[in-house]
Amino acid sequence: MRNILIGVAGGTGSGKTTVTRAVKERFGQSEVVLLEQDFYYRAFDHLPLEERARINYDHPDAFDTELLIEHVERLVAGVAIEKPIYDFVTHRRRPETLRVEPSHVIIFEGILVLENPRLRELMDIKIFVDTDADVRIIRRLRRDMTERGRTFESVIEQYLNTVRPMHLQFVEPSKRYADIIIPEGGQNRVALDMLAAKIDFLLRRAERAAMAASAV
Repeated sequence: MRNILIGVAGGTGSGKTTVTRAVKERFGQSEVVLLEQDFYYRAFDHLPLEERARINYDHPDAFDTELLIEHVERLVAGVAIEKPIYDFVTHRRRPETLRVEPSHVIIFEGILVLENPRLRELMDIKIFVDTDADVRIIRRLRRDMTERGRTFESVIEQYLNTVRPMHLQFVEPSKRYADIIIPEGGQNRVALDMLAAKIDFLLRRAERAAMAASAV
């Protein structure tokens, strides 16, 4: 039985995590595994901290896409992976990894998950979470200051210099590839019900196909 891959994209602070949490609640923690694009930033260990902090982390080139594609393909095929762990304070990968076992539903979440055509081809459902920019920047401020030790000034500077331009250049245009656009993220119960129904349909279809294959 092939595992189902769901891509959840959207701008920073759009509510992607809330959508992911809602799917987990509907299908159970054991049935859903999460793969975060943010954990696949390239290793810039050769650069000092000051230079690492100035890297444009909202550009597609900031991600180790080859490793990401390899890991997505393995999970879909039912093979466990060693997921990198990224330290957002020091802007570098930690030496340890996290073993991720495959599950029937795999959620691949990040701002640019719909930007790469090779990744899109692997997805069974492509979602874009669409939220107003003012709400998104407030959420990002709260997250970066409380969880990542950033100052107000540094968050605003990064937003104006890289986050917003990259959103307009890469993130927003990727919305056209989405199968489902969810305004206001996890607060949109109707859209979440539709998504749950689609996932349930794909799971039943995959199960029937696996049963038919085993009967041959």
